[in-house]
Amino acid sequence: MNPKPLVSIALCTYNGERFLREQLNSIINQTYPAIELIAVDDCSTDSTVAILEEYAEKHPFIHVFKNEANLGYIRNFEKAMRLCNGNLIALSDQDDIWDLCKIEKLTNAIGNNLMIYHDSEFVDQNGHTLNKRMSDIMNLYRGDEPEAFIFFNCISGHSVLMKKELRDEILPFPNAYFHDWWIAYVATNLGSIDYLDEVLVKYRQHEKADTNILKRERKTASPAKLSSDQKQNKKIQWLKSCAEYPKNKNPELIKSIYHEVLKSNNGYISVRLARLIYKNRGKLFRINKKNRFSKLNFLLKEIWGGEIRQLFS
Repeated sequence: MNPKPLVSIALCTYNGERFLREQLNSIINQTYPAIELIAVDDCSTDSTVAILEEYAEKHPFIHVFKNEANLGYIRNFEKAMRLCNGNLIALSDQDDIWDLCKIEKLTNAIGNNLMIYHDSEFVDQNGHTLNKRMSDIMNLYRGDEPEAFIFFNCISGHSVLMKKELRDEILPFPNAYFHDWWIAYVATNLGSIDYLDEVLVKYRQHEKADTNILKRERKTASPAKLSSDQKQNKKIQWLKSCAEYPKNKNPELIKSIYHEVLKSNNGYISVRLARLIYKNRGKLFRINKKNRFSKLNFLLKEIWGGEIRQLFS
């Protein structure tokens, strides 16, 4: 009988004492028998490290690493993933709650895909349901078309289980957008991804969370919103990273989109960009769950050039 493949769980922490124990309990009680937990703390100033070390003393499969300098969210995940030894790698945030069968179910279902992910349920800071799932907001994509991820993303890192060979392809993360978006883009260029239609994580929404997908009002001060120019620059940087990826399945399309966005940034309107998006709308809008009017509105926003944005800024 073949032994179960080792699954490494990359957990990144930073001042997470409030919710960390609940997440750790959901990890150590997984039904899958072969796991290691790689916890990398990014210079926490609260009791996060003490909690991690407390659990590590009781569970030898937990390995705790402490950064000497703050790396930031994305670089910390990069470090944690490099430390993983398993043939399969899962990503974990510090404030969610995992279904106890999560790793077992994903491992059994990954098959020949490079990556698999699942649905998630949004919960409040106390773990109470917000009666909304990730699948209510967007189409959760399965397949091998990287074009689906050029403008949209449906994958959150906390839901991912990937094969080690994908880890070796995605690192280092480019300085553009989010690391989970890049994981999906690379995976669909190199092979395929699958989706398990089950809720396997309670995805906690709270005041200090890095993401606010539901756009809930927060009592504490929110980070300053990006200006129109800043959003455009981030989008251009993302498209540049995608266009420069050396193993693109369809390099001409992404390069064309990137160059047309660059040109439109210094003009008024880009008819060629509009044609490109419309011609490839079947692939480009697979994740978007909006109606036709909203998709048309997206198209119009994309083709307005930098000069037009300046007029309305």
